[in-house]
Amino acid sequence: MQLADVRAAAAADAATISRLLAEAIRGSYAEILGEIPTRRLVSAQCSLPRIRAEIEIPGGAPGWLGWLVATAPDGTLIGAVAGGVPVPGEGELYALAVAAGARRTGTGTALLAAATERMRAFGATEQRVTLPAEDDPSLPFYARAGFVPLDGANRRGRPL
Repeated sequence: MQLADVRAAAAADAATISRLLAEAIRGSYAEILGEIPTRRLVSAQCSLPRIRAEIEIPGGAPGWLGWLVATAPDGTLIGAVAGGVPVPGEGELYALAVAAGARRTGTGTALLAAATERMRAFGATEQRVTLPAEDDPSLPFYARAGFVPLDGANRRGRPL
């Protein structure tokens, strides 16, 4: 397993992040959620102006820790993660996506580890994620990382 190189996202990465997220959402959720809910999810999560603003605004919103990207040895962007610590002690993953051809290579694990370290540095003692579907295809990934069901059917969390 070769872990990807992870770095903070740059403004020039915004369009690629948007495209990567959209492809990951369509590929993972179209059959589970159906066409219209999948389109809504893409629209909500993959807005290029929003992603660009989140990368370019220094400091962002309170608790926002920004976007990280994973790159292949040739520099190609193959994954992205966004997160923050919106409530003291609680880290939240807002997005984590890996290009289809880079899955099961350690890229998601590297992104999760980097986001986790940022959250710990900002005082997070637990980490949470809300998934789009009860039978989400990423459940095995999160379970291997120690996430367990929380209060809602689509909420998962783990201690840090």
